[in-house]
Amino acid sequence: MAAKEYHEIVPGAGLILSWQLKGKKVLLVGGGPVAAGRLVNVKDADAHLTVICPSSGLCGEMKHRIYTENVVDVYHDRLFGGASELDAPEDGRRFDMVLTAIDDAELSRSICHMARARKIPVNVADVPPECDFYFGSLIRRGPLQVMVSTGGKGPKIASQTRRVIERALPENIDNAIERVGKLRAKLREVAPEQKQGPKRMRWMIDVCEKWSLDQLSDMTDDDMEEILKGWKKGTVPTYRQVRGIKWKIIPFIALPTAKQINKSLFGTCPVVGAISPWLSGVLGATAGAAVASAFFVLRSQTRHSLMSVP
Repeated sequence: MAAKEYHEIVPGAGLILSWQLKGKKVLLVGGGPVAAGRLVNVKDADAHLTVICPSSGLCGEMKHRIYTENVVDVYHDRLFGGASELDAPEDGRRFDMVLTAIDDAELSRSICHMARARKIPVNVADVPPECDFYFGSLIRRGPLQVMVSTGGKGPKIASQTRRVIERALPENIDNAIERVGKLRAKLREVAPEQKQGPKRMRWMIDVCEKWSLDQLSDMTDDDMEEILKGWKKGTVPTYRQVRGIKWKIIPFIALPTAKQINKSLFGTCPVVGAISPWLSGVLGATAGAAVASAFFVLRSQTRHSLMSVP
Protein backbone atom coordinates (compact mmCIF):
# COMPACT_ATOMS: atom_id res chain seq x y z
CA MET A 1 0.00 0.00 0.00
CA ALA A 2 1.36 3.42 -0.94
CA ALA A 3 2.22 5.75 1.94
CA LYS A 4 -0.18 8.40 0.64
CA GLU A 5 -3.11 6.06 1.39
CA TYR A 6 -2.41 6.14 5.13
CA HIS A 7 -4.06 8.75 7.33
CA GLU A 8 -1.66 11.60 8.03
CA ILE A 9 -0.68 12.03 11.68
CA VAL A 10 -1.20 15.65 12.75
CA PRO A 11 -0.04 16.20 16.36
CA GLY A 12 -1.73 18.69 18.66
CA ALA A 13 -5.27 17.28 18.68
CA GLY A 14 -7.26 15.89 21.60
CA LEU A 15 -8.54 12.34 21.74
CA ILE A 16 -12.30 12.72 21.46
CA LEU A 17 -14.03 9.87 23.30
CA SER A 18 -17.49 8.99 24.45
CA TRP A 19 -16.68 8.66 28.15
CA GLN A 20 -19.08 6.25 29.86
CA LEU A 21 -19.88 7.86 33.24
CA LYS A 22 -22.95 5.85 34.18
CA GLY A 23 -22.75 5.22 37.92
CA LYS A 24 -19.35 6.94 38.20
CA LYS A 25 -18.77 9.61 40.87
CA VAL A 26 -18.18 13.20 39.76
CA LEU A 27 -17.33 16.16 42.00
CA LEU A 28 -18.37 19.63 40.81
CA VAL A 29 -17.08 22.67 42.71
CA GLY A 30 -19.01 25.81 41.76
CA GLY A 31 -22.55 27.01 41.21
CA GLY A 32 -22.58 29.58 38.38
CA PRO A 33 -23.76 29.29 34.75
CA VAL A 34 -20.62 27.39 33.70
CA ALA A 35 -21.15 24.92 36.53
CA ALA A 36 -24.75 24.50 35.36
CA GLY A 37 -23.49 23.53 31.91
CA ARG A 38 -21.12 20.99 33.42
CA LEU A 39 -24.01 19.59 35.49
CA VAL A 40 -26.07 18.97 32.36
CA ASN A 41 -23.13 17.27 30.64
CA VAL A 42 -22.46 14.76 33.41
CA LYS A 43 -26.10 14.08 34.34
CA ASP A 44 -26.92 13.41 30.68
CA ALA A 45 -24.23 10.72 31.01
CA ASP A 46 -25.98 9.25 34.09
CA ALA A 47 -23.16 10.12 36.50
CA HIS A 48 -23.49 10.28 40.30
CA LEU A 49 -22.94 13.99 40.99
CA THR A 50 -21.74 15.77 44.13
CA VAL A 51 -21.88 19.60 44.13
CA ILE A 52 -20.01 21.82 46.60
CA CYS A 53 -21.03 25.50 46.63
CA PRO A 54 -22.62 27.92 49.10
CA SER A 55 -26.31 28.50 48.29
CA SER A 56 -25.53 32.21 47.93
CA GLY A 57 -23.33 31.35 44.93
CA LEU A 58 -25.91 29.29 43.06
CA CYS A 59 -27.29 30.69 39.81
CA GLY A 60 -30.96 30.27 38.92
CA GLU A 61 -30.43 27.12 36.88
CA MET A 62 -28.35 25.45 39.59
CA LYS A 63 -31.05 26.18 42.18
CA HIS A 64 -33.63 24.66 39.85
CA ARG A 65 -31.55 21.53 39.26
CA ILE A 66 -30.84 21.05 42.97
CA TYR A 67 -34.10 22.04 44.67
CA THR A 68 -36.77 21.50 41.99
CA GLU A 69 -35.55 18.72 39.71
CA ASN A 70 -33.48 17.03 42.44
CA VAL A 71 -30.99 15.72 39.88
CA VAL A 72 -27.95 16.37 42.10
CA ASP A 73 -27.17 13.27 44.14
CA VAL A 74 -25.28 15.06 46.95
CA TYR A 75 -25.23 18.80 47.62
CA HIS A 76 -22.99 20.52 50.17
CA ASP A 77 -24.03 24.11 50.96
CA ARG A 78 -20.54 25.32 51.84
CA LEU A 79 -17.10 26.17 50.48
CA PHE A 80 -14.64 23.52 49.32
CA GLY A 81 -12.95 22.05 52.41
CA GLY A 82 -9.55 20.98 51.09
CA ALA A 83 -7.88 17.67 50.26
CA SER A 84 -10.15 15.77 52.66
CA GLU A 85 -12.98 16.32 50.16
CA LEU A 86 -11.15 14.05 47.72
CA ASP A 87 -9.76 11.58 50.25
CA ALA A 88 -12.93 10.83 52.17
CA PRO A 89 -16.10 11.39 50.13
CA GLU A 90 -19.50 10.75 51.72
CA ASP A 91 -19.74 7.04 50.86
CA GLY A 92 -16.07 6.08 50.91
CA ARG A 93 -15.89 5.72 47.13
CA ARG A 94 -13.29 7.87 45.43
CA PHE A 95 -14.30 10.35 42.74
CA ASP A 96 -13.78 9.36 39.13
CA MET A 97 -13.76 12.96 37.87
CA VAL A 98 -13.31 16.42 39.38
CA LEU A 99 -14.67 19.63 37.84
CA THR A 100 -14.18 23.20 39.03
CA ALA A 101 -16.11 26.24 37.81
CA ILE A 102 -15.26 29.02 40.27
CA ASP A 103 -13.80 32.52 40.06
CA ASP A 104 -11.02 31.80 42.56
CA ALA A 105 -8.03 31.01 40.31
CA GLU A 106 -5.76 30.02 43.20
CA LEU A 107 -8.28 27.59 44.65
CA SER A 108 -8.96 26.13 41.21
CA ARG A 109 -5.26 25.52 40.70
CA SER A 110 -4.98 23.93 44.13
CA ILE A 111 -7.90 21.56 43.45
CA CYS A 112 -6.33 20.64 40.12
CA HIS A 113 -3.05 19.66 41.81
CA MET A 114 -4.91 17.67 44.49
CA ALA A 115 -6.83 15.72 41.86
CA ARG A 116 -3.79 15.00 39.73
CA ALA A 117 -1.86 13.82 42.80
CA ARG A 118 -4.61 11.25 43.27
CA LYS A 119 -4.69 10.41 39.54
CA ILE A 120 -8.25 11.72 39.18
CA PRO A 121 -9.02 13.35 35.79
CA VAL A 122 -9.74 17.05 36.33
CA ASN A 123 -11.13 19.99 34.37
CA VAL A 124 -10.67 23.59 35.50
CA ALA A 125 -13.10 25.82 33.61
CA ASP A 126 -11.44 28.34 31.29
CA VAL A 127 -7.88 27.27 32.20
CA PRO A 128 -6.74 24.86 29.41
CA PRO A 129 -3.31 23.99 30.92
CA GLU A 130 -5.06 22.69 34.03
CA CYS A 131 -7.47 20.44 32.15
CA ASP A 132 -6.97 16.75 31.48
CA PHE A 133 -9.93 16.95 29.08
CA TYR A 134 -12.14 19.62 27.53
CA PHE A 135 -15.88 20.07 27.19
CA GLY A 136 -16.69 20.77 23.54
CA SER A 137 -19.79 22.30 21.99
CA LEU A 138 -22.35 19.51 21.92
CA ILE A 139 -25.24 18.51 19.68
CA ARG A 140 -27.71 16.06 21.17
CA ARG A 141 -30.45 14.40 19.12
CA GLY A 142 -31.62 11.41 21.14
CA PRO A 143 -28.85 8.80 20.87
CA LEU A 144 -26.87 10.98 18.46
CA GLN A 145 -24.10 13.08 20.01
CA VAL A 146 -21.77 15.31 18.05
CA MET A 147 -18.99 17.27 19.74
CA VAL A 148 -17.10 20.18 18.21
CA SER A 149 -13.83 20.98 19.96
CA THR A 150 -11.13 23.59 19.33
CA GLY A 151 -8.87 22.19 22.03
CA GLY A 152 -9.77 25.03 24.36
CA LYS A 153 -8.55 27.69 21.88
CA GLY A 154 -11.81 29.06 20.55
CA PRO A 155 -14.96 28.04 22.46
CA LYS A 156 -17.09 30.63 20.64
CA ILE A 157 -15.98 29.35 17.24
CA ALA A 158 -16.80 25.82 18.37
CA SER A 159 -20.29 27.03 19.30
CA GLN A 160 -20.75 28.74 15.92
CA THR A 161 -19.58 25.62 14.10
CA ARG A 162 -21.95 23.49 16.14
CA ARG A 163 -24.92 25.60 15.01
CA VAL A 164 -23.95 25.17 11.35
CA ILE A 165 -23.76 21.37 11.75
CA GLU A 166 -26.99 21.27 13.74
CA ARG A 167 -28.93 23.05 10.99
CA ALA A 168 -27.63 20.52 8.44
CA LEU A 169 -28.80 17.45 10.38
CA PRO A 170 -32.03 15.78 9.15
CA GLU A 171 -34.95 16.17 11.54
CA ASN A 172 -35.63 12.43 11.77
CA ILE A 173 -32.04 11.27 12.30
CA ASP A 174 -32.59 10.50 16.00
CA ASN A 175 -35.57 8.24 15.27
CA ALA A 176 -33.67 6.47 12.47
CA ILE A 177 -30.81 5.73 14.87
CA GLU A 178 -33.23 4.39 17.50
CA ARG A 179 -34.80 2.04 14.95
CA VAL A 180 -31.42 0.83 13.68
CA GLY A 181 -30.32 0.25 17.27
CA LYS A 182 -33.37 -1.91 17.90
CA LEU A 183 -32.76 -3.91 14.72
CA ARG A 184 -29.14 -4.41 15.75
CA ALA A 185 -30.25 -5.73 19.15
CA LYS A 186 -32.64 -8.17 17.45
CA LEU A 187 -29.82 -9.32 15.18
CA ARG A 188 -27.67 -10.11 18.22
CA GLU A 189 -30.47 -12.34 19.49
CA VAL A 190 -30.57 -14.17 16.16
CA ALA A 191 -26.78 -14.41 15.83
CA PRO A 192 -25.26 -14.08 19.33
CA GLU A 193 -21.91 -15.77 18.69
CA GLN A 194 -18.90 -13.47 19.05
CA LYS A 195 -17.27 -14.90 15.93
CA GLN A 196 -20.20 -13.55 13.91
CA GLY A 197 -19.40 -9.98 14.97
CA PRO A 198 -17.67 -8.90 11.72
CA LYS A 199 -20.47 -10.43 9.63
CA ARG A 200 -23.11 -8.67 11.74
CA MET A 201 -21.33 -5.37 11.27
CA ARG A 202 -21.11 -5.76 7.48
CA TRP A 203 -24.77 -6.78 7.27
CA MET A 204 -25.91 -3.77 9.31
CA ILE A 205 -23.83 -1.51 7.08
CA ASP A 206 -25.67 -2.95 4.07
CA VAL A 207 -29.01 -2.23 5.75
CA CYS A 208 -28.08 1.40 6.33
CA GLU A 209 -26.88 1.75 2.74
CA LYS A 210 -29.90 0.10 1.11
CA TRP A 211 -32.49 1.90 3.23
CA SER A 212 -32.72 5.67 3.17
CA LEU A 213 -32.84 7.72 6.36
CA ASP A 214 -36.58 8.28 5.94
CA GLN A 215 -37.15 4.55 5.41
CA LEU A 216 -35.08 3.65 8.48
CA SER A 217 -37.02 6.17 10.55
CA ASP A 218 -40.27 4.60 9.32
CA MET A 219 -39.14 1.01 10.04
CA THR A 220 -41.65 -0.93 12.16
CA ASP A 221 -41.13 -4.02 14.32
CA ASP A 222 -42.80 -6.11 11.60
CA ASP A 223 -40.38 -4.66 9.05
CA MET A 224 -37.50 -5.73 11.27
CA GLU A 225 -38.72 -9.32 11.33
CA GLU A 226 -38.85 -9.32 7.54
CA ILE A 227 -35.40 -7.77 7.26
CA LEU A 228 -33.94 -10.38 9.63
CA LYS A 229 -35.14 -13.13 7.30
CA GLY A 230 -32.53 -11.79 4.90
CA TRP A 231 -29.79 -12.46 7.46
CA LYS A 232 -30.40 -16.17 7.21
CA LYS A 233 -30.23 -15.94 3.41
CA GLY A 234 -27.16 -13.73 3.47
CA THR A 235 -28.98 -10.84 1.84
CA VAL A 236 -30.52 -7.50 2.80
CA PRO A 237 -34.05 -6.96 1.50
CA THR A 238 -34.90 -3.51 0.22
CA TYR A 239 -37.64 -1.28 1.57
CA ARG A 240 -39.88 -2.15 -1.40
CA GLN A 241 -39.34 -5.87 -0.91
CA VAL A 242 -40.19 -5.67 2.79
CA ARG A 243 -43.26 -3.51 2.28
CA GLY A 244 -44.40 -5.50 -0.77
CA ILE A 245 -44.45 -2.42 -2.97
CA LYS A 246 -44.55 -3.24 -6.67
CA TRP A 247 -43.60 -0.98 -9.50
CA LYS A 248 -46.64 0.21 -11.45
CA ILE A 249 -46.36 0.12 -15.22
CA ILE A 250 -48.06 3.14 -16.75
CA PRO A 251 -49.02 2.57 -20.39
CA PHE A 252 -47.39 4.98 -22.82
CA ILE A 253 -49.83 7.32 -24.47
CA ALA A 254 -48.58 8.82 -27.71
CA LEU A 255 -49.03 12.57 -27.70
CA PRO A 256 -49.89 14.40 -30.93
CA THR A 257 -47.00 16.09 -32.70
CA ALA A 258 -46.80 19.83 -33.31
CA LYS A 259 -47.46 19.21 -37.00
CA GLN A 260 -50.67 17.28 -36.21
CA ILE A 261 -51.86 20.03 -33.86
CA ASN A 262 -51.19 22.69 -36.47
CA LYS A 263 -53.02 20.72 -39.12
CA SER A 264 -56.10 19.99 -37.00
CA LEU A 265 -56.45 23.44 -35.43
CA PHE A 266 -54.85 26.06 -37.61
CA GLY A 267 -54.37 24.67 -41.07
CA THR A 268 -50.97 24.10 -42.67
CA CYS A 269 -49.02 25.49 -45.55
CA PRO A 270 -49.33 23.12 -48.55
CA VAL A 271 -45.66 23.61 -49.39
CA VAL A 272 -43.71 23.06 -46.14
CA GLY A 273 -46.42 21.54 -43.96
CA ALA A 274 -45.90 24.09 -41.14
CA ILE A 275 -48.55 26.39 -39.78
CA SER A 276 -49.64 28.75 -42.49
CA PRO A 277 -47.97 32.16 -42.17
CA TRP A 278 -51.10 33.75 -43.63
CA LEU A 279 -53.28 32.10 -41.01
CA SER A 280 -50.83 33.05 -38.28
CA GLY A 281 -50.97 36.65 -39.36
CA VAL A 282 -54.76 36.69 -39.40
CA LEU A 283 -54.96 35.06 -35.98
CA GLY A 284 -52.39 37.48 -34.55
CA ALA A 285 -54.18 40.51 -35.91
CA THR A 286 -57.53 39.25 -34.60
CA ALA A 287 -56.12 38.65 -31.14
CA GLY A 288 -54.48 42.07 -31.10
CA ALA A 289 -57.66 43.79 -32.13
CA ALA A 290 -59.62 41.99 -29.43
CA VAL A 291 -57.16 43.10 -26.74
CA ALA A 292 -57.18 46.69 -28.00
CA SER A 293 -61.00 46.79 -28.09
CA ALA A 294 -61.22 45.50 -24.54
CA PHE A 295 -58.75 48.15 -23.39
CA PHE A 296 -60.68 51.03 -24.96
CA VAL A 297 -64.02 49.76 -23.61
CA LEU A 298 -62.56 49.50 -20.09
CA ARG A 299 -61.04 52.98 -20.39
CA SER A 300 -64.34 54.46 -21.58
CA GLN A 301 -66.27 52.86 -18.72
CA THR A 302 -63.77 54.12 -16.17
CA ARG A 303 -63.89 57.65 -17.53
CA HIS A 304 -67.69 57.63 -17.54
CA SER A 305 -67.72 56.42 -13.91
CA LEU A 306 -65.38 59.19 -12.81
CA MET A 307 -67.42 61.87 -14.55
CA SER A 308 -70.63 60.67 -12.92
CA VAL A 309 -69.22 61.04 -9.42
CA PRO A 310 -70.89 64.09 -7.68
